Amino acid sequence: MRIQNKSIIVTGAGGGIGEGIAKRLAEEGAWVLVNDVNAEGGERVVAEIVANGGKASFFAADVTRSADMKALVDAAVARHGKLDAMVNNAGWTHRNQPALDVSEDEFDRCYAVNVKSIYLATVHAVPALRLNGGGSFVNIASTAGVRPRPGLTWYNGSKGAVITTSKSLAAELGPDNIRVNCINPVMNPSTGLGASFAGGELTEERLTKFRSTIPLGRFSTAQDVGNAVLYLVSDEAEFISGVCLEVDGARCV
Repeated sequence: MRIQNKSIIVTGAGGGIGEGIAKRLAEEGAWVLVNDVNAEGGERVVAEIVANGGKASFFAADVTRSADMKALVDAAVARHGKLDAMVNNAGWTHRNQPALDVSEDEFDRCYAVNVKSIYLATVHAVPALRLNGGGSFVNIASTAGVRPRPGLTWYNGSKGAVITTSKSLAAELGPDNIRVNCINPVMNPSTGLGASFAGGELTEERLTKFRSTIPLGRFSTAQDVGNAVLYLVSDEAEFISGVCLEVDGARCV
């Protein structure tokens, strides 16, 4: 197994892409700490991982709250004896609409979940990773941060911030043997954010129009992203840091 007994936190793992990441890492031997604000979803993911022979447990935490993030990291160390990697997957978007129509509360939530969470993960996880002799972060950004389009302006900006922050942290934390990378998935209609990205119901017309912009002709899946995360947290990627890997079927070309 490629990441046998690595201790890994996956935020926002109670469904969607985070669920796929958590399950893929567990398949390859990791001790996965599944995090979500939705306890029902998180516990379901854990139960399914364990039923398939994997190692996982759940911890409820709000990634926008410092005390919660500290408790999450402490739980990983207490349960697994260490922390090897943190996958910052939790994310949120405002509805696809003109920039001036997005409320201040929506803007604040977008940046709290997408950007402040990276700050808090860094503050609380870096000391644990240093004690472990190093480790890695994988931050889930988006193609929206590379190739922004009208309607999701503030979301696009938040993901652009994740990309730049990841690169800066890679340079700063490298001497601690801490790697920082990010992944830019293209839209996955099966996530809870699909309709918000599209600006309404995911009709076949909307899906067909968006799909036509992806050269490989399909949307991303949780498995696609999970495979990319698996590589980046594994020892196979021990010299890979500061990279933003586009999992997008050539959407950003």
